Amino acid sequence: MPLVSLRNVTKAYPSSEKNGKPILAIDDVSIDIDAGDVYGIIGYSGAGKSTLVRLVNALEPVTSGSVVVDGRELAGMPERELRGVRLGIGMIFQQFNLFNSKTVWRNVAYPLTVAGVSKEKTRARVDELLDFVGLADKARSYPDQLSGGQKQRVGIARALATEPRILLADEATSALDPETTQEVLALLKRVNEEFGVTMIVITHEMDVIQTIATKVAVMDGGRVVENGDVFDVFSDPQNPSSRRFVSTVVKGVPSPAELAVLRERHEGRIVTVSFRDGDASQASVFLDLAEAGIAFELVFGGINDIQGRAFGHLTLALRGADAVIDAALGRIRSHVDVTEVA
Repeated sequence: MPLVSLRNVTKAYPSSEKNGKPILAIDDVSIDIDAGDVYGIIGYSGAGKSTLVRLVNALEPVTSGSVVVDGRELAGMPERELRGVRLGIGMIFQQFNLFNSKTVWRNVAYPLTVAGVSKEKTRARVDELLDFVGLADKARSYPDQLSGGQKQRVGIARALATEPRILLADEATSALDPETTQEVLALLKRVNEEFGVTMIVITHEMDVIQTIATKVAVMDGGRVVENGDVFDVFSDPQNPSSRRFVSTVVKGVPSPAELAVLRERHEGRIVTVSFRDGDASQASVFLDLAEAGIAFELVFGGINDIQGRAFGHLTLALRGADAVIDAALGRIRSHVDVTEVA
């Protein structure tokens, strides 16, 4: 049974115009998130991804449809019961949302204080979490004394304070520089692996999905237009929105403009060889070309790694007799995809 299940969920807001049609922010979305997943939800601004997260922790009520979290239907649940459900759902924010007047220690302790946890248990839990996120020496510091990465580490520790089963991260790395982003993503991966926390990661950055997520849903116009294992979506995106996102981190077949530049710079026939985990290796393709006496040059593309599984697209310029090249490409096509782009 999925830990989080959305079925035919819609969320509409009243129009600002008199007698205008309601604005549909979420349109008939159905997804399942299993325990232990790091589930990425990606989309451009206005796609509906942040609204979707607010439906999962019932900060927003659904207009229609079903939201089941840990076996409990949230739609129509009384607020006093929802407060109990939210204790099992941690939240990490883009702008950290720390109390500037409280020390790091008291920021992390805050959810436990609200929940009525004893001082002894609160002290032990906060000390444990600050050690886990590498900020034990900053316990008495204030947020204004911290870097952006340190502030987000405090935010992660605070989100884990009540030992939630689910962690929601809404653009948690968008305010950070690339190096700090990688550090925070590594920490979130540890949270998932060591604590077994299921994570829902909202982002517009495909490299975040590539680094940490196991599954991904692509949103566009309030709808989920594609979802599945991250490797499958990255290596073979089916929807135009998915392809646009993937192209930001994966070099595929050259665009017409890129192809024009390649033609100017390189002689011969230009082909793209696409590899997926389990296909023939690059070495076997290169060996086949070399044994046929075909000169080749790598001119575009690369190989990507998604959590230990490789895929990619290599564009080559081939020089040799057409008949020899045709025969070699025929052999190569028997075990990998080949696209002749020029």
